[in-house]
Amino acid sequence: MTARWPVLLLGLPLLAGCGADPAGPGVDGGEGQERTLTVLAAASLREPFEEIAGQFEEDHPGTTVRLSFGGSSALAAQVAAGAPADVIATADERTLAPAVEAGRVGSPEVFARNRLQLAVPPSNPGDVHGLADLARPGVELALCQPEVPCGALAEAVLADQGLDVEPATLEPDVRAVLAKAELDEVDAGLVYATDVRAAGDRVRGIDLPERAAGTTDYPIAVVEGSAQADLAQQLVDAVRSEDGGRALDEAGFAPAP
Repeated sequence: MTARWPVLLLGLPLLAGCGADPAGPGVDGGEGQERTLTVLAAASLREPFEEIAGQFEEDHPGTTVRLSFGGSSALAAQVAAGAPADVIATADERTLAPAVEAGRVGSPEVFARNRLQLAVPPSNPGDVHGLADLARPGVELALCQPEVPCGALAEAVLADQGLDVEPATLEPDVRAVLAKAELDEVDAGLVYATDVRAAGDRVRGIDLPERAAGTTDYPIAVVEGSAQADLAQQLVDAVRSEDGGRALDEAGFAPAP
């Protein structure tokens, strides 16, 4: 997959400050200063964000990136309620909007796009080969809860196809849906294409028709009130950099539109 990702120059603020006086508490600066960045991220971002965070720690000695993954709606609600964090990345812009409106995050920047895909157990016990099969009697489907981006997107896709499907289970995030398919507890789950790729041979992926293949854009933002906003912005820049784009591309994400 060939993609053109925005190229940002990283580390310039740190390099420019190498000859300056050490920064005070909570302010980025001072090589080797012990700092921790707390990043809340959608569950589907686990693999690329772990890679990006590891490289960021290497490039910023003394910095620890603490990653917390979960359903986007729950993470955004935590930030909107004032939970301490430095950066948040969600699986759609709609979910982050309340935190933006509450003044809890800065201007979000879209950094990647994802699409839905069907995940079925390797043996495909439900004989599922497309969306229409989900409406057959006896086929058990796992979906994300409707307030989670993957759930809202799945509902929109099913409605667009005129399918009235009663899910067997509603899960709190996309990785919980994926686990149901991996463990052969359902016949199919609607997850992101990146989750199917991350699962390897533990599931089989089935593409949706092009017209029905719902897509979603991922925003990232610095949380207002972060004690180390400059460092947090550098992490955002790292996600949107050429190297960050490469990690996202390898995980199956498409570039931001």
